[in-house]
Amino acid sequence: MTKHSKGFTLIELMIVVAIIGILTTIAMGWFGDNVIASNRTEARKALSETAGSLEKCKSLYGAYDDGNCTVALGVATENNYYTITGTSLLPSSFTLTATPVAGEPQANDADCTTLTLTNTGVKGGTPAAANECW
Repeated sequence: MTKHSKGFTLIELMIVVAIIGILTTIAMGWFGDNVIASNRTEARKALSETAGSLEKCKSLYGAYDDGNCTVALGVATENNYYTITGTSLLPSSFTLTATPVAGEPQANDADCTTLTLTNTGVKGGTPAAANECW
């Protein structure tokens, strides 16, 4: 009479652990890329809000760069992922840029290192095309 043992062998358990490890590695890479892409929402939101504030200045004072405007530029976004700057702020036009803050997760965003928005609504991103960043 043969005795049948119940349970798993050490080899079977090691194979299962190895498969779980491989799947976890793949999932974490995919997850990290999606988190970085979703954090771009903060830059898009901040650019749109700042552009709206500049449009209000233009309608009230006749110029985007009027001294009475209290639009905050050069400050970090809500979660400190980006800094919004006015790279070209003139009386009749502006270009806003969102740049990742060094040391924050968005600094690893190789697809969209900066996002831009102009007074005419032109959206851009470097090095990717605007439609990938926006």
